[in-house]
Amino acid sequence: MRTYWIVCPLLFLAGFVDAIGGGGGLISLPAYLFAGLPIHNAIATNKLSSACGTTLTTVRFVRKGLVSVRLAVPSVIAAMMGSFCGARLSLMMSEDVMRTVLLIVLPAAAFCVLNPHLFPDRADETLVLNRRTYVTAVIAAFVIGAYDGFYGPGTGTFLIIAFTVFAKMSVRPANAQSKVINLTTNITSLVVFLHSGQVLILLGLVGAVCNMLGSYIGSGLVLTKGTKIVRPIILIVLMLLFAKLLFRF
Repeated sequence: MRTYWIVCPLLFLAGFVDAIGGGGGLISLPAYLFAGLPIHNAIATNKLSSACGTTLTTVRFVRKGLVSVRLAVPSVIAAMMGSFCGARLSLMMSEDVMRTVLLIVLPAAAFCVLNPHLFPDRADETLVLNRRTYVTAVIAAFVIGAYDGFYGPGTGTFLIIAFTVFAKMSVRPANAQSKVINLTTNITSLVVFLHSGQVLILLGLVGAVCNMLGSYIGSGLVLTKGTKIVRPIILIVLMLLFAKLLFRF
């Protein structure tokens, strides 16, 4: 029961944050670790709850017409390939190696988010489909998808940064396209982890309900309030993760 008291409120917050600006895994994965799960079980179970929450958010963005199907198709294919490779690699790594990954990822993520030139807000939300957009989407989907399959936290944020920096998208359509990719990587890696027997299904489903509720509220907020609250939320989750790492090490 103690495990559920730790996981449920943090999974709600993770879904809320992820729907707004990505990075919900920076809260949800530590939640499972705080609850005492071994790291591979935590990563695998987190995929189950995250996939459910991301599904809800993605559906809402699709209904609002923010997702380009033409861009999503090649992105999904690349994301599946990357996530499968990343998940298989994750199962081969020791727990110490997996924990060390965050010590490398966190400073890079913090630098990207804190640098306003790398995370620009653009008034024009028109999605232009050109070679730059497709190349960015495919490369980002594969590379960041591999990272998501391997570990995961910050995937949504990294995708948004990739789209805003290299594809010159505004934040809202970048957020919507990133959700399609993130959903694909979650489902692909979840299948791999299910096959390996690492997923705690009941805990993951309960966490998923909390995550979906947070995602629903968060996605509604970003659609009505725009992008003004995206960067502060991402900064908050990065600081939370940093505090968690200091406590652990």
